[in-house]
Amino acid sequence: MSGPTGERREIETSPVARSTPKAEETRRRILESAMGLFRERGFEPTTMRDIASQAGVAIGAAYYYFDSKEALVIAFYQQAKDEMNQQIQAALAESKDLRTRLQAVIEVKFRFFAPSRNFLGALFRHAADPDDPLSPFSEQTRDIRELDIQHFAEAMNASDIQPPDDLRPHLPKLLWLYQMGLILFWIYDRSPEQARTRLLLAKSLAIVTAAIKLARLPMIRPLRRSVIELLNGIA
Repeated sequence: MSGPTGERREIETSPVARSTPKAEETRRRILESAMGLFRERGFEPTTMRDIASQAGVAIGAAYYYFDSKEALVIAFYQQAKDEMNQQIQAALAESKDLRTRLQAVIEVKFRFFAPSRNFLGALFRHAADPDDPLSPFSEQTRDIRELDIQHFAEAMNASDIQPPDDLRPHLPKLLWLYQMGLILFWIYDRSPEQARTRLLLAKSLAIVTAAIKLARLPMIRPLRRSVIELLNGIA
């Protein structure tokens, strides 16, 4: 993000801004105001001045806590990561069935992001560019992405279906990419209550879990080896 003089600005919030309860309350109010406006108007049309006005703070105060609109979105991602982590851990404790565990992880995302579905659709134009700070593949979202991938590792590790050891290191990231495809489909699904997404989730999860189970068969070993070589080659 470039500042008024054209210099490169890091997307971050001031550590001082989080040092007191009053500062934390102001920060929270600014973030909530921003998310409300992003959902109502969209990301691009909303300005920092709009956000400051909605939050009842001066424009300078808004920039003190968040140096850009992108910083506000990153803060929302971080908040989502923390809140969903608790929900996912609780969901994983309820079953050992791999299909059920994977579905639980994905369903938490659908429920949490449902109020922001249209807003996330507007942000998806940033997704393809890993240099864009709002991309799920960017350096700025690395810790969010890595925790998300870890959730799939946890879902798999304590489940009733265990993959072959040579495939195991690759599966969490593959499952994360599978989830990202489902979320993209869900964002643009215009069927009533996203019924097509629910059907896709159910049918595709059956295929995914069956494939993980079949991967252990000796007759699949040559194919599995080729897949692993491919994954190592493009990693």
